[in-house]
Amino acid sequence: MVSNASALGRNGVHEWLLVRASAIVICLYIIYMLGFIILSDTQTYETWRGFFALPMTKVFTLLALLSILIHTWIGMWQVLTDYIKYLPLRLLLQLAIVITLLVYLLYGTVVVWGA
Repeated sequence: MVSNASALGRNGVHEWLLVRASAIVICLYIIYMLGFIILSDTQTYETWRGFFALPMTKVFTLLALLSILIHTWIGMWQVLTDYIKYLPLRLLLQLAIVITLLVYLLYGTVVVWGA
């Protein structure tokens, strides 16, 4: 049996579960944000700053960001695997996507937990 080094999980079921779980987290985060927008009296900078200063919001935001990145990686891996048959090009594109997603994760962490 040959394994695919560029796959995130061990088989298709693992990726299927990750995509579904990440989609649920993303939907819950959207509901959380909409709830804040609908229930807050005014939308000012101070209101948003106070909302994002809450530890729960910070953790949930990072969890949502991680879910988006996982969702993106699996989707892009599927598209590249289906449509880019030339292996060196596909691996180069996958490397570029992974680097981009890691930069997003680092930058998002700095933005959420920064000053």
